[in-house]
Amino acid sequence: MQNVIAIDGPAASGKSSVARLLAGRLGWNFVNSGALYRAYAWACLKAGVPPEEESQVAEAAVSWDVTCGIEDGRSWVAVAGARLESELDAGATNAAVSLVARVPQVRALVVGQLRGFAEQGGLVMEGRDIGTVVFPGTPWKFYIDASAEVRQQRRAAQGLDDRVSERDRVDSSRKAAPLSVAEGALVIDSSEMSVEEVVDRVLGHVGGALGTPAREENV
Repeated sequence: MQNVIAIDGPAASGKSSVARLLAGRLGWNFVNSGALYRAYAWACLKAGVPPEEESQVAEAAVSWDVTCGIEDGRSWVAVAGARLESELDAGATNAAVSLVARVPQVRALVVGQLRGFAEQGGLVMEGRDIGTVVFPGTPWKFYIDASAEVRQQRRAAQGLDDRVSERDRVDSSRKAAPLSVAEGALVIDSSEMSVEEVVDRVLGHVGGALGTPAREENV
């Protein structure tokens, strides 16, 4: 599992930006696991299934045609063959994603899809259970954190009005794969660090063990 770097952390910790830049520097594929959960949330709403009704979500999820893949080094997701982009960050999708993602049947579907990405070369994947559940065998595990105040400010800057404290509560208390620090993960507090500084810290920890030449990328 030397070809997978797992980046976990709570909402608005900066993990997506870090993972994206890190993948670019390494020339590896970047996967945002949250996009898959958002696709399931979007499909849930599209199907008219109440996201708060866990049993209904569990029963219906297997029928939603959610697919994913890699293009130009980054992951994409689609529902019924139509790729989703702006829909993933829509207010309704954002409000539903934690409720849908807590359902064990949904998580099982997504974990299977996420593991398939490792067959396509070097991989930097970010999420909330990448180092604990999806790729627990990788030696490269990182947990990116930041203070609640900083994360709330970042959320607002993204134009989202959800509360990170509520998202943290749902993500950390769900029965299936709750948010937690993976065993052996390096914890990095990004509250007062730039994305580039965090990436440099990760690369410094990994060192030359990956055997992959780094390259610069404009992000």
